[in-house]
Amino acid sequence: MGSPRVSRKVFVALAALATFAVAPIAAASSSAAQPGAAPRLGAAGSVSQGSVSQGSAAQLKRGDCARSSNWCTEVDDSELVFGEGKYVGHDEPSVLYYSNKPGAGNDNTYYLRLPKDPPAQPKQDGSGSTWNFQLHPAFWFGMAMCDDQSAPGPASGNAACKADSDSNIYNDSNPASPHYIGKHPGSAFMEMQFYPPGWTAWPAGNSCDATKWCAALNIDSLSIDYNKGLQNNAACLNSAGTEPVNFAYITKNGRSTAPADPTDNNRFNLDPKRDLFMSSGDVLRVHLFDTKAGFKVEITDVSAGSRGSMTASVPNGFAQVTFDPAATSCQTVPSAYHPMYSTSSEQTRVPWAAHSYNTAYSDETGHFEYCAAADPTTGNCAQSAGTEPLDLDDNGCFNPSDSSLVRIGGCLGNVPTDDDYDGVPYQKVWPGTGSPSVDRATKPQPILFTSPLIKGSQQFDRVAFETDLPRIEDNGTQANPCNRTTGANCVNPPPGANFYPMFTTTGAGGACVWQEGGANIPGTRNTFGGSSATEFGGLLTNVYPGLNNNPRFVINDFRQVLPNNPCTLLGSNNASALNSAAH
Repeated sequence: MGSPRVSRKVFVALAALATFAVAPIAAASSSAAQPGAAPRLGAAGSVSQGSVSQGSAAQLKRGDCARSSNWCTEVDDSELVFGEGKYVGHDEPSVLYYSNKPGAGNDNTYYLRLPKDPPAQPKQDGSGSTWNFQLHPAFWFGMAMCDDQSAPGPASGNAACKADSDSNIYNDSNPASPHYIGKHPGSAFMEMQFYPPGWTAWPAGNSCDATKWCAALNIDSLSIDYNKGLQNNAACLNSAGTEPVNFAYITKNGRSTAPADPTDNNRFNLDPKRDLFMSSGDVLRVHLFDTKAGFKVEITDVSAGSRGSMTASVPNGFAQVTFDPAATSCQTVPSAYHPMYSTSSEQTRVPWAAHSYNTAYSDETGHFEYCAAADPTTGNCAQSAGTEPLDLDDNGCFNPSDSSLVRIGGCLGNVPTDDDYDGVPYQKVWPGTGSPSVDRATKPQPILFTSPLIKGSQQFDRVAFETDLPRIEDNGTQANPCNRTTGANCVNPPPGANFYPMFTTTGAGGACVWQEGGANIPGTRNTFGGSSATEFGGLLTNVYPGLNNNPRFVINDFRQVLPNNPCTLLGSNNASALNSAAH
């Protein structure tokens, strides 16, 4: 495949948006979630999964989702998976894309503009500007993957996953059905993540560089058999965690910096000579597609004229963690990963994930809180900053001296997430939440991204908005937790939040582009009701597998499905230009 050419109209449209649209300057588990007595499942704490406290950055066990969840997919029920009293996850407002066209679930092309930060840096007391690293440690494009060693039933004799095929759809709640969800082929979830610059070093922090963005291919699996109540052996839980993560930075030559294998801690080590770095304001073309060697990501930085890629292949060290609860040692099998489905719809799910999506954009938010000083032993906040009092979610903290550029301290609140919603992401510090002049001076630009194209040219038919707030609002710390059986106390915005981000559209040069923030970003065309409560819709109940073929019905999300795609990339007259861009 030759060098992809981005339509000048696409590039001009996204670049123009930078000027006229964003003005560039710089828990106790619910009863429904427990399918019955499962003595071998949900006891992860007994096999050295770590304490709720993050611990110091130097003690971080890389890749263990129970200690640091920045790169981990939100599971359907944290306590069931990680142990009683443990919440692992994060807030993820998302846009989902649906189409029955082949390729919708395995060949997507997005155009993306990395946002710029305002010219003034944030202040320790919270009175200054807000930067991207405070709003999201990552944002990403997602897709379901095959993994026969992963949930829901790796020990139950479930059918092998057939790559790129809707034959993998198993969503029935009747255990007698041949498509009962507990019989679903083993599944994983891919997150093509982008990390903002300016703060503490990745992987303990959330920045790869002081001024540059980087990106990585993550594939998350789950070492659980829901049908039999089994988790993997202690050796694997200690070396890869309950939720193993294959991880590889996007590199300039397409070869991984280190093996992506979930048991190889070197996979998080950056190599600036090899890894792809990008600048704020750059326009990117992101192609996600399957190949014989494995699922592949290609990023073309149109602004800089550079390229990078990564393939989830055996030569790049991708591997499945062997599910063998009786083993005394941990084994991995070198494996290429491939997309699970051909299409994308309400039925193409990862049956162990809190979200219902396959093809999706998601922002990983809800982590950052100010902290003047961190305890070097526990990693908890020892001295509060600004108006935020110290509380239990102030963990995973860093001192100002840990930062690569912006010298402020803060917490990423990994275990649990910001469960009282008083941190930076829940304030009116997003673009479009104030007057244009204030926003330009003190807030970052919004992330701009297009609806994906199927096989480089075809539009998705429908769009949905989804957020996993109900899952987060039931993590054992709230006075009135969300009841994920009845929906009582499940609210949007979450309790205590002064703001919750939403998605709107804008456009230029014939293109429609998604943006994230408030309803008042200059140039906004459609606000979908003007509030997050209106946009994300009502409560969604999904069926999940359970012990002894007892299905569980759990509310984890708010979701609204639109009857159409209100934001196609270009008008019909520009289809030929987009087709050229795809090649």
